Amino acid sequence: MTSSFPFSPTRNYGLPSCMVSNHASDGCSFGQPSFPKNKKSRELNIVSVATDLPMVVQSPLWKEVAQERKLAAWTSIQQERWEGELCVNGEIPQWLNGTYLRNGPGLWDIGDYNFRHLFDGYATLVGLHFQNGHLMMGHRQIESDAYKAARKSNKLCYREFSEVPKHDNFLAYIGDLANLFSGASLTDNANTGVVQLGDGRVVCLTETIKGSIVIDPSNLDTLGKFEYSDSLGGLVHSAHPIVTQSEFLTLLPDLLNPGYLVARMEPGTNERKVIGRVDCRGGPSPGWVHSFPVTEHYVIVPEMPLRYCAQNLLRAEPTPLYKFEWHPESKAFMHVMCKASGKLVASVEVPLFVTFHFINAYEETDEDGRVIGVVADCCEHNADTTILDNLRLQNLRSWSGEDVLPDARVGRFKIPFDGSSNGELVEALNPDEHGRGMDMCSINPAYLGKKYRYAYACGAQRPCNFPNTLTKIDLEKKKAKNWYDEGAVPSEPFFVARPGATKEDDGVVISMISDKNGEGYALILDASTFEEIARAKFPYGLPYGLHGCWVPKC
Repeated sequence: MTSSFPFSPTRNYGLPSCMVSNHASDGCSFGQPSFPKNKKSRELNIVSVATDLPMVVQSPLWKEVAQERKLAAWTSIQQERWEGELCVNGEIPQWLNGTYLRNGPGLWDIGDYNFRHLFDGYATLVGLHFQNGHLMMGHRQIESDAYKAARKSNKLCYREFSEVPKHDNFLAYIGDLANLFSGASLTDNANTGVVQLGDGRVVCLTETIKGSIVIDPSNLDTLGKFEYSDSLGGLVHSAHPIVTQSEFLTLLPDLLNPGYLVARMEPGTNERKVIGRVDCRGGPSPGWVHSFPVTEHYVIVPEMPLRYCAQNLLRAEPTPLYKFEWHPESKAFMHVMCKASGKLVASVEVPLFVTFHFINAYEETDEDGRVIGVVADCCEHNADTTILDNLRLQNLRSWSGEDVLPDARVGRFKIPFDGSSNGELVEALNPDEHGRGMDMCSINPAYLGKKYRYAYACGAQRPCNFPNTLTKIDLEKKKAKNWYDEGAVPSEPFFVARPGATKEDDGVVISMISDKNGEGYALILDASTFEEIARAKFPYGLPYGLHGCWVPKC
């Protein structure tokens, strides 16, 4: 499977060269959209844009956003698809050859209907293709059934994270409830993550199992549904499976008989096989499992007191916790399952916690090499559930300058294997190192499940209402380095290792930035020094994205 967009670095796009360092003679310019004519844009198509020349063609929406100085991060994507070569200021390493894919909600309005929450938007896939120091950018809307139905009818047709279709009458409402229990009315809007399976297929994912969609990384086109061939059933799964060249691990919450199935899928198949089951120790339903960590030999199953709620799922209007309820009386637990046998080797109570994203986990051994416990790190929100409601689009768009971002930290779970009934949850470093903000993390994938030193995440330069820095965490020295551009919102920093690297932080960090003027750019940092080495301006600002993956050049 190829990983490159169909372009030539020396292709003439019909525009004057933009004079930037390192590429002055390369004919570098934003290119023309090169898609079938029957693909219509939502707004005026941008024919061509050059970054350093006065001749810039912009859509009216872009100008409006820039004039009002509103972040494009929280504004719907201007058009369904675009592709072109970007002008690079600085120098992209010659070894960086492949495609960085980023998925996320990019369209928050359909017809006269405006979504209310960050997680509701229809999925927008962005690709940055790096080749021999050049950078090509493209984006597409993922053509889920939910998106296609909404475009056809000009209204919401499926249940999203916080949104429910409006019903014309009571019978229609009853029919929708019936479809909810069967899963038919749940969205397949795959707007959360994107992974490359061990067999090369690239799949976009969300919380709903039906929201698994295969895309072509060479042109970002939607290829179709990823259909699981097993009979495990269920409606939801972890939005962040653990994916390596040899396996795909996921958690399936059991909403009827509270617990979790731990399942594995081999490369080249669509069949999940159950490794084992974990029964919930508290609460009326499983805790939300947006993500989970693994070590070399174990799967860690978190049981968070932020639990799925059937009643909230049935509501026509969202509650502050949406599909969940906070049950502190049910306590919090961490379970550890052996990958090979499916047996539970530890199940401990831990302090209450709230997390979207686990960073990594590893095994601790004694002087004889015997495993005596595991350590699991996460972006932990101090057991404060208000972070969910803070992500309403109205809150993000109407920030008045006050410091309203809830505190977060690198939470470190310590889970002993000595039969203890309790584990620990501590701070892995002083949260002031990263502004008491912490989310959207990545590591060097070679250290997945192993003891590691570095993590890359979004932190905070306060006051703010959303994470606004890129942060390199050094867990050995317990220090952090922070990159900050005033008024900008960076997306997940993604680490790509230099081929042949022997040091953990030998590589680059890629992020997409929405700046304060309604514009945006791709940013490349040296992962070791955490200093900027290149940036490339987008033709217009892109909405905030969530998670990405790296597809190396074949």
